[in-house]
Amino acid sequence: MIRISLLSLIILFDACSRTTEKIPDVLPVAEPKQKVVIYQMMTRLFGNKVNTNKKYGTIAENGVGKFNDINEAALKELKEMGITYIWFTGIIEHALLTDYTAYGIPLDDADVVKGRAGSPYSIKDYYDVNPDLAIQVPNRMKEFEALVERTHAHGLKVIIDFVPNHVARNYKSDAKPRGVRDFGEDDDKTVPFKPSNNFYYLPGQNFKVPEGYIPLGPENEFPTKDGVFDENPAKATGNDKFVAQPAMTDWFEAAKLNYGVDIQGGGQKHFDPVPDTWIKMRDILLFWTSKKVDGFRCDIAEMVPVEFWNWVIPQVKAVNTDLIFIAEIYNPSLYRNFIQTGRFDFLYDKVQLYDTLRKLIRGEGSTSEIHSIQESLSGINKHMLHFLENHDEQRIASKYFAGDPWKAVPAMVISATIDSGPVMIYFGQEVGEPANGDPGHQTLEQPGTTTKMDYWGVPEHQKWMNNGLFDGGLLSEEQKQLRQFYADLLNIAGQSEAIAWGNYADLTQYNLQQKQLGDDIHAFVRWHDDERLLIVSSFRSKPADVTITIPEVVAAQMGLQKGNAYVARDILWREIETGIDENLSVRVRLNAYGALILKIK
Repeated sequence: MIRISLLSLIILFDACSRTTEKIPDVLPVAEPKQKVVIYQMMTRLFGNKVNTNKKYGTIAENGVGKFNDINEAALKELKEMGITYIWFTGIIEHALLTDYTAYGIPLDDADVVKGRAGSPYSIKDYYDVNPDLAIQVPNRMKEFEALVERTHAHGLKVIIDFVPNHVARNYKSDAKPRGVRDFGEDDDKTVPFKPSNNFYYLPGQNFKVPEGYIPLGPENEFPTKDGVFDENPAKATGNDKFVAQPAMTDWFEAAKLNYGVDIQGGGQKHFDPVPDTWIKMRDILLFWTSKKVDGFRCDIAEMVPVEFWNWVIPQVKAVNTDLIFIAEIYNPSLYRNFIQTGRFDFLYDKVQLYDTLRKLIRGEGSTSEIHSIQESLSGINKHMLHFLENHDEQRIASKYFAGDPWKAVPAMVISATIDSGPVMIYFGQEVGEPANGDPGHQTLEQPGTTTKMDYWGVPEHQKWMNNGLFDGGLLSEEQKQLRQFYADLLNIAGQSEAIAWGNYADLTQYNLQQKQLGDDIHAFVRWHDDERLLIVSSFRSKPADVTITIPEVVAAQMGLQKGNAYVARDILWREIETGIDENLSVRVRLNAYGALILKIK
C-alpha cells in the first residue's frame, strides 16, 4: 500500500521545488515477508513472437514484444514458478532508430545510437515509456499502467530501471509535467563545470562521432547517418570520458550527468546548495513511484555520489516505505558504504559470488573461495543479490560460457539458498536459451548475450511462450525438466524460513581439511527453528560419492547432537533419503553437476 504524506505530495507535484528536507535519523528499511525472487525480462523481447531474426532487422522484420504480450497466462506461470518481483527492463523511453515522428517523438540520430532498437540505458525522456512497447503509441503510458495493475493482480511486484548516471546525447522530454525544466536547459555551457549545471562541458570543442563507427554496419543505411552529430560544446561521455571524440568502446551515445562533483578538478564536492541534478532526479523517482512501481534497479549506481542516494532514497521511501532500491555496483570496497550511507536495500554480488561460480562451472577455481566471500560480507549478506544471468552477462548455455544449461545446477542452488538476500534469473535462462545468432550490434558488444540493442526473437524462450499461451507447448522434454528444476528451486528458496531468515554455516572448509571432499564439492547448512537444511553441490563432470560431516559446534547450534541418528530427505528432486549417523556424517551420491537440498529430521 502506498502511503503519501503532505510533504511527499508537495515534492511529487511541485517539480521545481527546492526544498531540502531533513533526512530522518532512522530510515524505514524494506523488509520483504519472504525471500525476494526476481525475474528479469527484456520487455521488448519477452513477448516477441516473430522468429525472422535478421541481422540489424527492423521492427517490421524482426518484431517486438509489447506490454500487452505480458498477459495473464505469462504472469500466472511466473507466479507459480516462485517469482515475487518482475524487473521490466527497458521501460523508460530511450534513443532508438524506429521512426515515431508521426506521434510527435523526434527522430534519433543514428550516429549516437547503438543498434537499431537502441540501448535501454540511453534515456531520451525520463517521463515517458518506450513507444516500441505500445500497441497504440499515443496510449503508451496507459498500457504500461495496465501492465503494472495486471502484475499486481497476480501477487507480483514491479521493478523498473532508474538510470541516474547518464542520458542520451539528444535527451529532450516531450512528456514532462508542467513546470519541469529539461536537463541542460539552464546550464552555463561556457564553463567545464558548475555545480548547478546538469552536464559537464568541453567549451570550444564540438562532439565527434567515434572514429570508425558505422551505425548498423556497412551494409545498412539510415537517413540520419552522416558521421556528424551536432553537439557544441561537446559534453563529457557517460563513462567519465572528458574528450570530444570518445572511442567506440566508450558509452559514446550517452552524456554524463553532473551531481556536483568536479571530476576534473580533483573530485571536489559541491553539495550545498543541493545540486539541480539531484532535485530533477528526485522528482523523476517520485513520478515513477506515483505509477505504483515497487522498486528501482539503479543502473551503475556507484558512478553517482553516495551522498545523493543518502539524500534521495529516504524522500522516495517517505511516499512508499515498501519500495526496494537495488544498486548495480561492482566495487566490493564500496558495498558497506552504499548500504549504510547510501541506504540501498540490495546490491549486485557480481565480482565475488557470480565470478567465482562462473569459474567453477567452467572447471576453474575452488569451492573454498565461496566461504571467503561469505565472510567478507559478514553482516551485509542479506543485502546481496545473486544471479547467474542478466542482460549484461553471457548465457549459461552459450558456447562462450558453459555450453550446457544443466551445468548451472550446482551454482544456481548455491545462488538461491546461501543467503537470505534476493536471487534473480533472466528470462529464457529457465529453458536453456543459448543466445545464438548475430543480431547486429550486440554481437559487437559481447557475443553469447541476448541482445539489448537490437530487435530480435529469443528462440528457446519462444518455445515456452508458444504464441502467447505461455504453456511450454513447444519445449522439448529436457527443457520442461530444466524449467521444472528452476520452479522447484525458486519455490523452495522463497518459501523456506531457513533460507529466508535462517542462520548459515559453511561445511566445505572443515570437510576439505578432513580430506572428505575435493575442491569441486561445496556444502553448507541453513537453519531456522525446527527447519534444518544441508545443501550440497558438485561441480564435477562425473557422479560423485561424498561424505560430509557436520562439526559438533555447528551441529549444536542447529539443535543436533552427536550420538543421535537423523534422517535427511532431499526436497529438490525428492528422490533421495539417507541417514546422518551418530558421528554427524552423511554419505550421498551426487550426479554430475548435481546438487541436493537435504532436510534433516
